[in-house]
Amino acid sequence: MELGPRISVIGPSGSGKSYTASRIASRLGLPHTELDAIRHGPNWTETPDDEFRRIVRERASGDGWVVDGNYTAIVREIIWDRATDVVWLDYPRPTVMRQVIWRSLSRAALRKELWNGNREQFRLWVRSDHPIRWAWATVEPNRVRDEEWIARHPSINVTRLRAPDEARRLIESL
Repeated sequence: MELGPRISVIGPSGSGKSYTASRIASRLGLPHTELDAIRHGPNWTETPDDEFRRIVRERASGDGWVVDGNYTAIVREIIWDRATDVVWLDYPRPTVMRQVIWRSLSRAALRKELWNGNREQFRLWVRSDHPIRWAWATVEPNRVRDEEWIARHPSINVTRLRAPDEARRLIESL
């Protein structure tokens, strides 16, 4: 399989976008940008939209890159205006939920630093924007949204993956 040189990796929260994107970037020797690392400042403060757009525009200006994340209303157009490929992790809800729950449990239990000193905490699981609740609520609507976006961008090569094994095989094929 050939990908690149400018690749956007999208999918629901917890689907493995960052993991997949980092492996693709490593295999292809391209820089990797994780949008969450830009968006979530210290103490979970959000980078203001204008600053977020500026940074993403800068990262997407190069000849080759891998960017993971959605932020559809804020920066997707910036990324897709330059992207040659989209890798879409379009997994069924049970797969996404299994992955996002395991990820959140391990992050909270191990107190793993995510970005800019932020750590997942069990006490935050009740929030509506927690990744587990967010994933449950958005898997299906975002699938429809992503299909619409893809239809509006016919020049971008789309690789739609329906299971983590397909992502693993894609990475191995690079």
